[in-house]
Amino acid sequence: MKESEHQQQEETLQQLRLKANELLLREEWSQSIQTYSHFISLCQTRPDPKHRKSLCLAFSNRAEARSKTRDFDEALKDCDEALKIENTHLKTLMCKGKILLNQDRYNMALNCFKIANLDHPSNKDSETLNGYLEKCKKLEFLSRSGAFDISNWVLSGFKGKLPELAEYIGGVGIKKSEISGRGLVATKNIDLGSLLLVTKAVATERGIMPESKTDDLGENAQMVMWKNFVDKVVESSSNCKRTYCLISMLSSGENEESLEVPNIATFRPESEQDFGFSNEKIDMGGMLNILDVNSLVEETFSSKFSGKKGDYHGVGIWLLASFINHSCNPNAKRFHIGDHVIVHASRDIKEGEEITLGYFDVFSPLKTRKEMAKNWGFDCHCKRCKFEVDISSKHEMGEIEMGYEIGVDVGTTVYKLEESMKRWMVRGKMKGYLRASFWKVYSELFVSEKLMRKWGRRVPTMEVVVDSVVEAVGGDERVLRVVVEGMKRNGGGGLVEMEKVMKLGRGVYGKVMKKQAMRSILS
Repeated sequence: MKESEHQQQEETLQQLRLKANELLLREEWSQSIQTYSHFISLCQTRPDPKHRKSLCLAFSNRAEARSKTRDFDEALKDCDEALKIENTHLKTLMCKGKILLNQDRYNMALNCFKIANLDHPSNKDSETLNGYLEKCKKLEFLSRSGAFDISNWVLSGFKGKLPELAEYIGGVGIKKSEISGRGLVATKNIDLGSLLLVTKAVATERGIMPESKTDDLGENAQMVMWKNFVDKVVESSSNCKRTYCLISMLSSGENEESLEVPNIATFRPESEQDFGFSNEKIDMGGMLNILDVNSLVEETFSSKFSGKKGDYHGVGIWLLASFINHSCNPNAKRFHIGDHVIVHASRDIKEGEEITLGYFDVFSPLKTRKEMAKNWGFDCHCKRCKFEVDISSKHEMGEIEMGYEIGVDVGTTVYKLEESMKRWMVRGKMKGYLRASFWKVYSELFVSEKLMRKWGRRVPTMEVVVDSVVEAVGGDERVLRVVVEGMKRNGGGGLVEMEKVMKLGRGVYGKVMKKQAMRSILS
């Protein structure tokens, strides 16, 4: 190459490098990516050893810009290219570590920060680096042990910074389901309140909905929220091959029985599974079907720890949680903290038993539950529903349901139901099923001193009813509240009574908080 051409190329590279750096500083990510790409292309076309340092920095800076646009796959490739040139390059190690941490790949992120710390122990970013090291260590421990504790956040009244949560998979696996398609199954005996999984959403969309959801304003707000949510999922899928492949494994509501059963290890963020290179365009029809079937709605009942109330609503998709089927006698409960969903056992679960959630309020009569299931697009055929369908054919049951709907005295409804169950020789969990279906009238009866004076000796005690309901369908916040109110009326109760309340609380809230925090919720 002639000297003049060489000098011209050097000037061009210098101008591109300066322009790219300026665009990066101005946070014009797309343009900076284009300019760095031009610079890198020229350097690679005519390799020169003296450009190695500039090339390494260009890859590193392009990785940073790509991470800002959430194009994490390409950003990680750029980090690897930079580290091929200089394997201890501080800026690149920090960039790669932060991307991996964002993807919940704690061990890999920790390794990047450790190398950076070893080779640059006294750099100006050492405080920041140590912060990332400690965060990775903590999240890796939580992901491995499941030892979450949100007590401080609860005691603060759900104020301040949200508790740090990590991806966690407990004693569960994915298998063919007897309910529908595939499901999560316990791989060991699981105690009441134990964590089953903690996982972060691929995407969420939240907002304040108008008071009336039936008018045009409410429908439009829901449509805008849904569109924004879909856009976020598509963006996440486009920018991360792994995310797209995992979403593609979810059910679209068709050919359930022929779907492949994936290994649950595939869903661990640290999984080394190679999903292969794919530039295929996202099938929007298929994606919309998957989101329609698998997205979860956040409302007050499922967001009890969010601190949000009233007309605050949200929608999101949590990959592993999407495998959990519905049952009207569920053995698990969920709640949301930030972008994470936390699922725990609401009663003891035996090895091999399928994990189930209530997609809607299971403390409702059969007729109401059937309507809600229809809105979800399925018919429930769980043991409870089959039993209640048989019972509903009895004349007395029709009268009880009619009385419930028109608001007959709650004492009368409870008394008639209990007497009918005696005549029908209903036993064990079956009693709990029916009592849960009519929990509203039982709770109104138990919290009213006047009604209890009238009916108390003619109906079972609150303790008997609560025990049977919890055994049949698991714990519920409303049941817990009734028990707490009853204990307060009786002078606060002793150690035995308080321990029973704590056990109920573990079924409702899980083992993610200490007793002091649980007491603050119940007080």
